[in-house]
Formats: sequence, C-alpha cells, structure tokens
Amino acid sequence: MSDPADRLYEQVLLLRCQAGDEAAFVEIVAGYDPRLRYFLRKLVHQAHLVDDLLQEVWLDVHRGLPKLKELAAFRAWLYRIARDRAVRYLRKKEHVTALPEDFELLEVDETNFTADDVAHIHTALDKIPTAQREVLVLRYLEEMPYEEIARVISAPPGTVRSRLHYAKHALRHELERTMAHD
Repeated sequence: MSDPADRLYEQVLLLRCQAGDEAAFVEIVAGYDPRLRYFLRKLVHQAHLVDDLLQEVWLDVHRGLPKLKELAAFRAWLYRIARDRAVRYLRKKEHVTALPEDFELLEVDETNFTADDVAHIHTALDKIPTAQREVLVLRYLEEMPYEEIARVISAPPGTVRSRLHYAKHALRHELERTMAHD
C-alpha cells in the first residue's frame, strides 16, 4: 500500500476503528488478512496453526488499536504483533534460528521472473531460516522500507540489511539446488 490515497484511506479506517466502528475493523482485517496469513505461514511452516495465530493477532490488534497513537506506524505495529506471536510459538517448539548480526550488504540486481520462477522462489523460501525468510517477505512482498522492517523485528536497520544480504544468498543457494534437480 504505497499509494498516498490508500495510506490516507487506511488512516481514516483506523480512526474509525479507534472510535469503535466494527465495520471499519472488518475492512482492515479483510485488507491485511491474506498477506498476514502468508507472512505467518512462512514463519511457522504449519498451515494448521496459522488460523489460530492469525486469530490471536487480530484479537491483540483489536484490543490495542485504541491505544495506537501513530496511525502511520500501523503496518509495522501489525506485523510486529504477528511476528511476536509466531516467535512465541516457535520458542515453545525450540525452532528459532540464530543469525549473525552485523555484516555489509551487497546489492543484487533485480530481475523479471516467470511464473515458474515465482513458484520456485516460494518453495525455496520455505527452506531458508525463519529470520531470513521474514525479512525477505517484509521487504519484497510487503515492500516495507528498512526502517519499518527494523521496527517489526526490533533490530537496527543495519541488522535488517545484514539479514537481507544473507537471506538473498540463502535463497539463491536453494534456488540453484532446486533448479539443478529439475
């Protein structure tokens, strides 16, 4: 949602939510639910748990939205809640993967992809560590800037750049392995 008119409309919806308008909340949920579902699915790898986590996220959002002071930060706040729910679940199951913190980012040229390439990418995403997968999803599917991702994952922008760097390399490695077997 990078269009200024869409951002403004979202802020109006959020104000209505804060005033108790349930129809506005339903519209916010409808707009974010599919993308949030994908984000959670990529973090926990268990489709049957995503609905439960998503319900908990929306309950947390419903309870916390009246207290949200900076409406422009809603998206980062929402994804932060979703990430926290997923991390809590993963910690219970002891699946959290640690990553190196601060390394220099090397930029990679973007390319146009075919439908087959996109399918391979989504499959390869499932095979890389959770912390790397989440920054790729937030950056390239949600189109969040580094600063917003940093707020979601509670890390400095340099860490976001580092994770993106390693995530791109891990994804590239998985894609090369997948393509070699096709």
